[in-house]
Amino acid sequence: MKRKTIIPLALVMSLLCLTVGCGQSKEVEADATESASSISLLNIKSEVATQMEALGKAYEAETGVKVNIITVQSGVDAQATLKGYYLSDQMPDIIACESSGFGNWEGLLVDMSDQDWASRTDAAYIDPTYGTLGFPYTTEAIGLAYNADILSKAGVDPASITGPDAMKKAFETIDAQKDKLGLKAVIGYCAEPENLGWSAGNHITGAYIDSGLSRTDTTYIDLMKNGGGIDDTRFSHFAEMIGLFNEYSDPDLLVDGTYDDQVANFAAGKYAFVTQGSWIGATLSASDDYAKAGSFQVGMIPYAFEDGMDTILTNAPNWWAVSKEGQVDAALAFLQWCSEDNGQKILVEQAGFASPFVDSKYVASDPFAPVISSYISSGKTSNWHWMEMAEGLGQNGFSFVYQKYAKGELDAAGFLKEFKKVASDWYSKL
Repeated sequence: MKRKTIIPLALVMSLLCLTVGCGQSKEVEADATESASSISLLNIKSEVATQMEALGKAYEAETGVKVNIITVQSGVDAQATLKGYYLSDQMPDIIACESSGFGNWEGLLVDMSDQDWASRTDAAYIDPTYGTLGFPYTTEAIGLAYNADILSKAGVDPASITGPDAMKKAFETIDAQKDKLGLKAVIGYCAEPENLGWSAGNHITGAYIDSGLSRTDTTYIDLMKNGGGIDDTRFSHFAEMIGLFNEYSDPDLLVDGTYDDQVANFAAGKYAFVTQGSWIGATLSASDDYAKAGSFQVGMIPYAFEDGMDTILTNAPNWWAVSKEGQVDAALAFLQWCSEDNGQKILVEQAGFASPFVDSKYVASDPFAPVISSYISSGKTSNWHWMEMAEGLGQNGFSFVYQKYAKGELDAAGFLKEFKKVASDWYSKL
């Protein structure tokens, strides 16, 4: 893990004014003298600020412990805000971290390995040195999303797509009926690197790294981290799948499209498949085009570029962690409550989160929530080890290789060769 970055106090104070808001009536400060009758939590998902407040109020009504919710607005650097709180001795009891953020707090967070909730989820953030540091309050999934209505009309059973031959056959079957089904393309796949580099460069590369593996299997990310190594055989099979996507994607989207175009066309029923994760569910639900298209059922299949791959990639996009310098026992009690029935009801039904806990009985109204719940409950998930790639490699390195392949500047063998070169060069500079 990286060492904690120290920034000057003067900069911290100006940062606090910018990110938290000096003098604003809604500013919430963590009081160092505060008793365990009150805890504070940093929320970095501003779109559910109201639901987080409801969560805190429900906990207070049940236990008498007040939960002060500090919401960081969208676009604000949450880690910079946290550094400001820390250096001004106002660290929240519960903080929020993405995977890369944990390195800022080495040795300062509570190991929660012994907590009851830790045995009921595969999505906790676990550091090899410091233990279970992150509580997963939601989970997202990466897989090949599909329009169930279109597949049904085309006579394609998604459960039959268990390997590359079956995937190719499904694509060919749908393509032959494209006009009848009202499709613009079989799949909405985009290899545009400037604005969508995170999609192919990170998420789809994640399929190469983890598809079909147990959550603890780090074979291919370890190989990559050891000088940028790529497994030739596995990646060659992966390259064939990406070649299939290139062939059957919307030509107007493939190298020049935008995220909005990709999701909008899928919502309107113009693609049978789309290479985006479960996070598009909220956009679908709010889309008039999705309603006009019949609010069709969605599903998700594994990126099965080898026979027998039966997992989708799931993980928490970020986690809650407990500061050792705060109200530790009270914070741990709150997180345990959040993993149980009353907390899950609010987090899932009100906030719309997909529960990462195997025994949660609640399913969000998000169209992808039942899909994720089914894979989690059946133990058919792999991890998000793409998050451990060297910083910027996926978005600013690999994404341009995907674009070259999509443009036809590389064949499958060239895609492998260029991918290996980019990885090797990137890690050699670290």
